[in-house]
Amino acid sequence: MTCFHFSFSSRKRGPKCTQGTFDVDDDVSGIHNVKLYPYKELRAATADFSQTNKIGEGGFGSVYKGRLKDGKIAAIKVLSAESKQGVKEFLTEINVISEIEHENLVKLYGCCVEENHRILVYNYLENNSLAQTLIVSGGSQSNMYFKWRTRTKICIGIARGLAFLHEEVRPHIIHRDIKASNILLDKDLTPKISDFGLAKLIPPNMTHVSTRVAGTIGYLAPEYAIKGQLTRKADIYSFGVLLLEIVSGRCNTNTRLPFEEQYLLERTWELYERRVLVGLVDAALNGDFDAEEACKFLKIGLLCTQDAPKLRPSMSTVVKMLTNKVVVDDTKITKPGLISDFMDLKVRGAPKSKLDLNNKPAEKNKSYNISSGSDNLDSSTLSSGTTTAATLTFTAVYDRSI
Repeated sequence: MTCFHFSFSSRKRGPKCTQGTFDVDDDVSGIHNVKLYPYKELRAATADFSQTNKIGEGGFGSVYKGRLKDGKIAAIKVLSAESKQGVKEFLTEINVISEIEHENLVKLYGCCVEENHRILVYNYLENNSLAQTLIVSGGSQSNMYFKWRTRTKICIGIARGLAFLHEEVRPHIIHRDIKASNILLDKDLTPKISDFGLAKLIPPNMTHVSTRVAGTIGYLAPEYAIKGQLTRKADIYSFGVLLLEIVSGRCNTNTRLPFEEQYLLERTWELYERRVLVGLVDAALNGDFDAEEACKFLKIGLLCTQDAPKLRPSMSTVVKMLTNKVVVDDTKITKPGLISDFMDLKVRGAPKSKLDLNNKPAEKNKSYNISSGSDNLDSSTLSSGTTTAATLTFTAVYDRSI
Protein backbone atom coordinates (compact mmCIF):
# COMPACT_ATOMS: atom_id res chain seq x y z
CA MET A 1 0.00 0.00 0.00
CA THR A 2 1.33 3.42 -0.90
CA CYS A 3 1.65 5.62 2.13
CA PHE A 4 2.23 9.34 2.56
CA HIS A 5 5.61 10.25 3.96
CA PHE A 6 5.39 11.36 7.59
CA SER A 7 7.51 14.38 8.48
CA PHE A 8 7.90 15.33 12.10
CA SER A 9 8.39 18.55 13.96
CA SER A 10 8.98 19.39 17.60
CA ARG A 11 6.16 21.91 17.37
CA LYS A 12 2.74 20.45 18.23
CA ARG A 13 0.13 21.02 15.55
CA GLY A 14 -2.87 19.42 13.89
CA PRO A 15 -2.49 17.20 10.84
CA LYS A 16 -1.98 19.06 7.59
CA CYS A 17 -1.58 17.89 3.97
CA THR A 18 1.03 19.59 1.83
CA GLN A 19 1.81 18.23 -1.64
CA GLY A 20 2.05 14.55 -0.70
CA THR A 21 3.67 15.16 2.68
CA PHE A 22 1.42 14.73 5.72
CA ASP A 23 2.60 16.62 8.78
CA VAL A 24 1.38 15.06 12.00
CA ASP A 25 2.14 15.22 15.69
CA ASP A 26 5.53 13.84 16.55
CA ASP A 27 3.93 11.18 18.74
CA VAL A 28 2.62 9.13 15.79
CA SER A 29 5.95 7.65 14.87
CA GLY A 30 5.57 3.95 14.28
CA ILE A 31 2.39 4.36 12.22
CA HIS A 32 3.55 3.06 8.86
CA ASN A 33 0.75 1.28 7.05
CA VAL A 34 -2.02 3.85 6.91
CA LYS A 35 -2.57 5.99 3.84
CA LEU A 36 -3.71 9.45 4.87
CA TYR A 37 -6.09 11.21 2.52
CA PRO A 38 -6.51 15.00 2.43
CA TYR A 39 -10.00 16.08 3.37
CA LYS A 40 -10.09 18.16 0.18
CA GLU A 41 -9.63 15.03 -1.95
CA LEU A 42 -12.42 13.13 -0.21
CA ARG A 43 -14.77 16.08 -0.41
CA ALA A 44 -14.08 16.37 -4.15
CA ALA A 45 -14.44 12.60 -4.62
CA THR A 46 -17.95 12.66 -3.17
CA ALA A 47 -19.07 16.00 -4.68
CA ASP A 48 -18.97 17.58 -1.23
CA PHE A 49 -20.58 14.51 0.36
CA SER A 50 -23.73 14.98 -1.68
CA GLN A 51 -26.88 12.97 -1.00
CA THR A 52 -26.75 11.58 -4.54
CA ASN A 53 -23.48 9.84 -3.66
CA LYS A 54 -24.69 8.55 -0.32
CA ILE A 55 -24.91 4.75 -0.44
CA GLY A 56 -25.57 3.86 3.16
CA GLU A 57 -25.92 4.91 6.75
CA GLY A 58 -25.33 2.88 9.89
CA GLY A 59 -24.52 3.29 13.52
CA PHE A 60 -20.90 4.20 12.74
CA GLY A 61 -21.73 6.88 10.18
CA SER A 62 -22.73 7.74 6.63
CA VAL A 63 -21.09 6.08 3.63
CA TYR A 64 -20.53 7.76 0.26
CA LYS A 65 -19.39 6.47 -3.09
CA GLY A 66 -16.52 8.47 -4.50
CA ARG A 67 -13.81 8.45 -7.15
CA LEU A 68 -10.33 9.11 -5.74
CA LYS A 69 -7.58 11.02 -7.52
CA ASP A 70 -6.06 7.79 -8.80
CA GLY A 71 -9.38 6.89 -10.45
CA LYS A 72 -10.21 4.20 -7.92
CA ILE A 73 -13.84 3.96 -6.78
CA ALA A 74 -14.06 3.91 -2.98
CA ALA A 75 -16.60 3.72 -0.18
CA ILE A 76 -15.96 6.72 2.06
CA LYS A 77 -17.31 6.47 5.60
CA VAL A 78 -17.69 9.64 7.66
CA LEU A 79 -17.79 8.61 11.31
CA SER A 80 -21.02 9.74 12.93
CA ALA A 81 -19.51 11.01 16.18
CA GLU A 82 -16.51 13.25 16.47
CA SER A 83 -13.81 11.03 17.84
CA LYS A 84 -12.47 12.13 21.20
CA GLN A 85 -9.26 10.26 20.52
CA GLY A 86 -6.18 12.14 19.52
CA VAL A 87 -4.52 11.57 16.18
CA LYS A 88 -2.10 9.05 17.65
CA GLU A 89 -4.77 6.85 19.23
CA PHE A 90 -6.99 7.00 16.17
CA LEU A 91 -4.20 6.11 13.75
CA THR A 92 -2.99 3.34 16.03
CA GLU A 93 -6.39 1.64 15.78
CA ILE A 94 -6.59 2.27 12.03
CA ASN A 95 -3.09 0.87 11.62
CA VAL A 96 -4.22 -2.39 13.23
CA ILE A 97 -7.33 -2.61 11.04
CA SER A 98 -5.40 -1.84 7.84
CA GLU A 99 -3.09 -4.80 8.45
CA ILE A 100 -5.98 -7.27 8.62
CA GLU A 101 -6.54 -8.92 5.26
CA HIS A 102 -8.88 -11.79 4.41
CA GLU A 103 -10.98 -12.72 1.42
CA ASN A 104 -14.15 -12.19 3.43
CA LEU A 105 -13.28 -8.87 5.07
CA VAL A 106 -13.68 -5.41 3.53
CA LYS A 107 -10.30 -3.84 2.77
CA LEU A 108 -9.43 -0.51 4.37
CA TYR A 109 -7.48 1.81 2.06
CA GLY A 110 -6.78 4.59 4.54
CA CYS A 111 -8.30 7.50 6.42
CA CYS A 112 -8.48 11.25 6.94
CA VAL A 113 -7.66 12.86 10.29
CA GLU A 114 -7.53 16.54 9.39
CA GLU A 115 -8.82 18.78 12.17
CA ASN A 116 -11.88 17.06 13.71
CA HIS A 117 -12.62 14.91 10.67
CA ARG A 118 -12.45 11.14 11.14
CA ILE A 119 -13.10 9.50 7.78
CA LEU A 120 -12.35 5.94 6.62
CA VAL A 121 -11.77 4.91 3.01
CA TYR A 122 -12.64 1.36 1.93
CA ASN A 123 -12.75 -0.55 -1.30
CA TYR A 124 -16.10 -0.14 -3.02
CA LEU A 125 -18.20 -3.28 -3.49
CA GLU A 126 -20.54 -3.39 -6.47
CA ASN A 127 -23.48 -5.34 -5.09
CA ASN A 128 -24.09 -3.42 -1.89
CA SER A 129 -25.16 -5.38 1.21
CA LEU A 130 -27.27 -8.42 2.02
CA ALA A 131 -29.81 -6.08 3.60
CA GLN A 132 -30.39 -4.39 0.26
CA THR A 133 -30.34 -7.46 -1.94
CA LEU A 134 -31.22 -10.82 -0.40
CA ILE A 135 -32.71 -9.93 2.98
CA VAL A 136 -35.25 -7.19 2.33
CA SER A 137 -37.82 -5.86 4.78
CA GLY A 138 -40.90 -3.71 4.94
CA GLY A 139 -42.42 -5.21 1.80
CA SER A 140 -39.47 -4.13 -0.34
CA GLN A 141 -38.40 -6.23 -3.30
CA SER A 142 -34.93 -6.89 -4.69
CA ASN A 143 -34.25 -7.54 -8.36
CA MET A 144 -31.37 -9.88 -7.52
CA TYR A 145 -31.90 -13.64 -7.40
CA PHE A 146 -29.75 -15.75 -5.09
CA LYS A 147 -29.52 -19.42 -6.00
CA TRP A 148 -29.13 -21.93 -3.20
CA ARG A 149 -25.49 -22.56 -4.10
CA THR A 150 -24.82 -18.81 -3.90
CA ARG A 151 -26.41 -18.67 -0.46
CA THR A 152 -24.25 -21.49 0.84
CA LYS A 153 -21.16 -19.71 -0.50
CA ILE A 154 -22.22 -16.53 1.30
CA CYS A 155 -22.89 -18.33 4.60
CA ILE A 156 -19.53 -20.11 4.52
CA GLY A 157 -17.68 -16.94 3.53
CA ILE A 158 -19.14 -14.91 6.40
CA ALA A 159 -18.34 -17.73 8.83
CA ARG A 160 -14.73 -17.87 7.62
CA GLY A 161 -14.29 -14.12 7.90
CA LEU A 162 -15.69 -14.06 11.43
CA ALA A 163 -13.62 -17.10 12.46
CA PHE A 164 -10.54 -15.24 11.20
CA LEU A 165 -11.36 -12.20 13.37
CA HIS A 166 -12.15 -14.36 16.41
CA GLU A 167 -9.34 -16.87 16.29
CA GLU A 168 -6.49 -15.79 14.00
CA VAL A 169 -6.18 -12.03 14.46
CA ARG A 170 -4.14 -10.98 17.51
CA PRO A 171 -5.56 -9.55 19.63
CA HIS A 172 -8.90 -11.17 18.79
CA ILE A 173 -11.57 -8.88 17.38
CA ILE A 174 -15.20 -9.05 18.48
CA HIS A 175 -17.27 -7.38 15.78
CA ARG A 176 -20.26 -6.44 17.99
CA ASP A 177 -22.60 -5.70 15.10
CA ILE A 178 -22.87 -8.68 12.77
CA LYS A 179 -25.99 -8.10 10.66
CA ALA A 180 -27.14 -8.15 7.04
CA SER A 181 -26.27 -4.50 6.36
CA ASN A 182 -22.67 -5.13 7.45
CA ILE A 183 -22.21 -7.94 4.92
CA LEU A 184 -21.20 -6.45 1.58
CA LEU A 185 -21.06 -8.30 -1.74
CA ASP A 186 -18.52 -7.91 -4.53
CA LYS A 187 -19.17 -8.44 -8.25
CA ASP A 188 -18.99 -12.22 -7.77
CA LEU A 189 -21.28 -12.10 -4.72
CA THR A 190 -18.40 -12.99 -2.42
CA PRO A 191 -19.36 -11.74 1.07
CA LYS A 192 -17.18 -9.20 2.87
CA ILE A 193 -17.68 -8.28 6.53
CA SER A 194 -17.52 -4.52 7.09
CA ASP A 195 -17.12 -2.33 10.18
CA PHE A 196 -14.92 -4.79 12.06
CA GLY A 197 -12.57 -3.23 14.60
CA LEU A 198 -14.37 0.12 14.60
CA ALA A 199 -15.85 0.00 18.10
CA LYS A 200 -12.74 1.55 19.67
CA LEU A 201 -12.97 4.55 17.33
CA ILE A 202 -16.25 5.72 18.87
CA PRO A 203 -16.25 7.66 22.16
CA PRO A 204 -17.42 5.56 25.13
CA ASN A 205 -20.59 7.61 25.49
CA MET A 206 -21.55 6.88 21.87
CA THR A 207 -22.45 3.57 20.27
CA HIS A 208 -22.38 1.62 17.04
CA VAL A 209 -25.65 -0.24 17.70
CA SER A 210 -28.75 1.82 17.07
CA THR A 211 -32.33 1.07 18.07
CA ARG A 212 -33.43 3.09 15.03
CA VAL A 213 -32.85 -0.06 12.98
CA ALA A 214 -35.28 -2.62 14.39
CA GLY A 215 -33.31 -5.50 12.92
CA THR A 216 -30.25 -4.59 14.97
CA ILE A 217 -31.96 -5.53 18.22
CA GLY A 218 -32.99 -8.82 16.63
CA TYR A 219 -29.33 -9.79 16.28
CA LEU A 220 -28.32 -9.05 19.87
CA ALA A 221 -27.38 -11.93 22.14
CA PRO A 222 -29.32 -11.93 25.45
CA GLU A 223 -26.23 -11.58 27.63
CA TYR A 224 -25.04 -8.58 25.61
CA ALA A 225 -28.42 -6.83 25.45
CA ILE A 226 -29.20 -7.36 29.13
CA LYS A 227 -25.86 -7.14 30.90
CA GLY A 228 -23.50 -5.69 28.31
CA GLN A 229 -21.43 -8.88 28.58
CA LEU A 230 -19.51 -8.89 25.32
CA THR A 231 -17.61 -11.99 24.22
CA ARG A 232 -17.08 -13.78 20.93
CA LYS A 233 -20.20 -15.78 21.79
CA ALA A 234 -22.30 -12.64 21.24
CA ASP A 235 -21.01 -12.42 17.65
CA ILE A 236 -21.80 -16.11 17.18
CA TYR A 237 -25.40 -15.50 18.27
CA SER A 238 -25.68 -12.68 15.73
CA PHE A 239 -24.22 -14.90 13.03
CA GLY A 240 -26.80 -17.56 13.86
CA VAL A 241 -29.63 -15.09 13.29
CA LEU A 242 -28.01 -13.97 10.02
CA LEU A 243 -27.72 -17.59 8.90
CA LEU A 244 -31.46 -18.06 9.41
CA GLU A 245 -32.10 -14.89 7.40
CA ILE A 246 -30.01 -16.04 4.44
CA VAL A 247 -31.72 -19.43 4.25
CA SER A 248 -35.22 -17.99 4.67
CA GLY A 249 -34.67 -14.84 2.62
CA ARG A 250 -36.38 -12.70 5.25
CA CYS A 251 -35.27 -10.32 7.99
CA ASN A 252 -35.36 -11.39 11.61
CA THR A 253 -38.46 -9.32 12.32
CA ASN A 254 -41.39 -8.61 10.02
CA THR A 255 -44.49 -7.15 11.64
CA ARG A 256 -46.41 -7.45 8.36
CA LEU A 257 -46.62 -11.19 8.89
CA PRO A 258 -49.12 -12.99 11.16
CA PHE A 259 -48.04 -12.62 14.79
CA GLU A 260 -46.79 -16.21 15.13
CA GLU A 261 -44.44 -15.67 12.16
CA GLN A 262 -43.14 -12.18 12.90
CA TYR A 263 -39.97 -13.18 14.73
CA LEU A 264 -37.71 -15.41 12.68
CA LEU A 265 -35.81 -17.07 15.52
CA GLU A 266 -39.01 -17.97 17.36
CA ARG A 267 -40.52 -19.29 14.14
CA THR A 268 -37.43 -21.41 13.43
CA TRP A 269 -37.55 -22.96 16.90
CA GLU A 270 -41.24 -23.71 16.52
CA LEU A 271 -40.73 -25.44 13.16
CA TYR A 272 -37.71 -27.31 14.53
CA GLU A 273 -39.80 -28.69 17.40
CA ARG A 274 -42.45 -29.75 14.88
CA ARG A 275 -39.73 -31.32 12.65
CA VAL A 276 -40.75 -29.25 9.63
CA LEU A 277 -37.76 -26.91 9.33
CA VAL A 278 -37.82 -27.17 5.54
CA GLY A 279 -40.92 -24.98 5.58
CA LEU A 280 -38.74 -22.00 6.49
CA VAL A 281 -36.62 -22.10 3.32
CA ASP A 282 -37.12 -19.13 1.01
CA ALA A 283 -40.06 -19.73 -1.32
CA ALA A 284 -38.24 -17.67 -3.97
CA LEU A 285 -36.02 -20.69 -4.59
CA ASN A 286 -39.07 -22.48 -6.03
CA GLY A 287 -37.95 -25.76 -4.52
CA ASP A 288 -34.56 -25.64 -6.26
CA PHE A 289 -32.39 -26.37 -3.22
CA ASP A 290 -30.90 -29.22 -1.24
CA ALA A 291 -33.49 -29.75 1.51
CA GLU A 292 -31.16 -31.75 3.75
CA GLU A 293 -28.43 -29.12 3.51
CA ALA A 294 -30.88 -26.26 4.08
CA CYS A 295 -32.21 -27.91 7.25
CA LYS A 296 -28.64 -28.48 8.41
CA PHE A 297 -27.85 -24.77 7.97
CA LEU A 298 -30.96 -23.86 9.97
CA LYS A 299 -29.92 -26.24 12.75
CA ILE A 300 -26.48 -24.62 12.82
CA GLY A 301 -28.27 -21.28 13.20
CA LEU A 302 -30.11 -22.68 16.22
CA LEU A 303 -26.86 -24.01 17.70
CA CYS A 304 -25.37 -20.52 17.39
CA THR A 305 -28.34 -18.82 19.05
CA GLN A 306 -28.65 -21.09 22.07
CA ASP A 307 -29.52 -19.21 25.21
CA ALA A 308 -26.47 -20.35 27.18
CA PRO A 309 -23.38 -18.72 25.59
CA LYS A 310 -21.13 -21.64 26.56
CA LEU A 311 -23.23 -24.00 24.43
CA ARG A 312 -22.71 -22.02 21.23
CA PRO A 313 -20.00 -23.46 18.96
CA SER A 314 -16.87 -21.51 18.06
CA MET A 315 -16.79 -19.96 14.59
CA SER A 316 -14.10 -22.39 13.43
CA THR A 317 -16.42 -25.24 14.41
CA VAL A 318 -19.28 -23.52 12.58
CA VAL A 319 -17.15 -23.39 9.42
CA LYS A 320 -16.47 -27.12 9.75
CA MET A 321 -20.16 -27.87 10.20
CA LEU A 322 -21.12 -25.76 7.19
CA THR A 323 -18.50 -27.51 5.03
CA ASN A 324 -19.40 -31.04 6.18
CA LYS A 325 -16.21 -31.57 8.17
CA VAL A 326 -18.11 -31.87 11.45
CA VAL A 327 -21.47 -33.56 11.86
CA VAL A 328 -24.32 -31.41 13.23
CA ASP A 329 -25.57 -33.13 16.37
CA ASP A 330 -29.32 -32.53 16.79
CA THR A 331 -29.19 -33.67 20.40
CA LYS A 332 -27.04 -30.66 21.32
CA ILE A 333 -29.60 -28.08 20.18
CA THR A 334 -31.24 -26.32 23.11
CA LYS A 335 -33.76 -23.51 23.23
CA PRO A 336 -32.50 -20.15 21.98
CA GLY A 337 -32.83 -16.81 23.73
CA LEU A 338 -36.06 -15.72 22.09
CA ILE A 339 -37.21 -12.17 21.49
CA SER A 340 -40.99 -11.83 21.44
CA ASP A 341 -41.14 -8.07 20.98
CA PHE A 342 -38.72 -5.16 20.70
CA MET A 343 -40.33 -2.60 22.93
CA ASP A 344 -42.23 -4.41 25.67
CA LEU A 345 -41.16 -8.02 25.96
CA LYS A 346 -42.64 -10.30 28.56
CA VAL A 347 -41.70 -13.78 29.59
CA ARG A 348 -44.65 -15.92 28.62
CA GLY A 349 -46.23 -17.45 31.67
CA ALA A 350 -43.52 -16.11 33.97
CA PRO A 351 -44.02 -13.84 37.00
CA LYS A 352 -43.70 -10.17 36.13
CA SER A 353 -41.04 -9.40 38.68
CA LYS A 354 -38.31 -6.89 37.98
CA LEU A 355 -34.65 -7.80 37.80
CA ASP A 356 -31.97 -5.81 39.52
CA LEU A 357 -29.25 -5.80 36.89
CA ASN A 358 -26.58 -5.45 39.55
CA ASN A 359 -27.53 -8.77 41.13
CA LYS A 360 -28.18 -12.25 39.86
CA PRO A 361 -31.86 -13.22 39.74
CA ALA A 362 -33.13 -15.38 42.57
CA GLU A 363 -35.52 -17.15 40.23
CA LYS A 364 -34.97 -18.45 36.73
CA ASN A 365 -37.84 -16.72 34.96
CA LYS A 366 -37.88 -12.95 35.23
CA SER A 367 -39.06 -9.98 33.22
CA TYR A 368 -36.00 -8.01 32.19
CA ASN A 369 -36.91 -4.34 31.88
CA ILE A 370 -34.01 -2.25 30.68
CA SER A 371 -34.24 1.49 30.24
CA SER A 372 -31.76 4.28 29.75
CA GLY A 373 -34.27 6.81 30.97
CA SER A 374 -34.79 8.15 27.47
CA ASP A 375 -38.25 8.12 25.95
CA ASN A 376 -36.97 8.84 22.47
CA LEU A 377 -36.22 5.54 20.77
CA ASP A 378 -34.87 7.25 17.68
CA SER A 379 -32.01 8.74 19.61
CA SER A 380 -31.48 6.01 22.17
CA THR A 381 -28.41 3.85 21.96
CA LEU A 382 -27.07 0.57 23.22
CA SER A 383 -23.53 -0.36 24.07
CA SER A 384 -21.48 -2.43 26.44
CA GLY A 385 -21.88 -0.78 29.80
CA THR A 386 -25.03 1.12 28.92
CA THR A 387 -28.61 0.10 28.32
CA THR A 388 -31.28 0.85 25.79
CA ALA A 389 -34.58 2.65 26.07
CA ALA A 390 -36.31 -0.34 24.56
CA THR A 391 -37.55 -2.89 27.10
CA LEU A 392 -35.94 -6.22 26.27
CA THR A 393 -37.09 -9.54 27.63
CA PHE A 394 -36.07 -13.04 26.63
CA THR A 395 -38.16 -16.14 27.16
CA ALA A 396 -35.24 -18.15 28.42
CA VAL A 397 -32.64 -17.25 31.00
CA TYR A 398 -29.02 -17.27 29.91
CA ASP A 399 -26.15 -18.91 31.71
CA ARG A 400 -23.69 -16.16 32.57
CA SER A 401 -20.69 -18.47 32.29
CA ILE A 402 -19.08 -18.47 28.86
